[in-house]
Amino acid sequence: MAENDQTEKAADGDTPPTRKKFKLIIAVVGLALILVTGGSVWFFLFRHHGGEQHAEAPPPKPSAFVDIPDMLVNLVGAPGERVQYLKVKVVLEVKEEPQAEKIRPALPRVTDLFQTYMRELRPSDLNGSAGLFRLKEELTRRVNEVISPDHINAVLFKEVVIQ
Repeated sequence: MAENDQTEKAADGDTPPTRKKFKLIIAVVGLALILVTGGSVWFFLFRHHGGEQHAEAPPPKPSAFVDIPDMLVNLVGAPGERVQYLKVKVVLEVKEEPQAEKIRPALPRVTDLFQTYMRELRPSDLNGSAGLFRLKEELTRRVNEVISPDHINAVLFKEVVIQ
């Protein structure tokens, strides 16, 4: 009897309810897909062309540099070993030129600090890039202690020779 009802409905031209729901779901999904695609195209291609203009940030001020006189120090070695020397050309990087002018009177103290620290180094302390990085960080820390409350951004090596 149930089979007769379904065949009668199919003969009348009506589709079963599950087919109508399936077509409705397909239509909704298709519409959502079209909207999402259109929105993403607008977002990536056209949103920056609006009337609102963003002001550009001013370019950063260039750093100032303070040259330190060239230094030549002998490195600590084991007794009986050949004496090795370290020749270094160093530049201090500061944020602005007025800060560099404040540091210039303290350069003899900074040079003395560098000399006394580097004379205690062994050649093995300077092996590889890690050794130079540690030297750079230690020199930066020591200079910042000397010129406090001012500070430098970095110690930059122009030349490093171990002979």
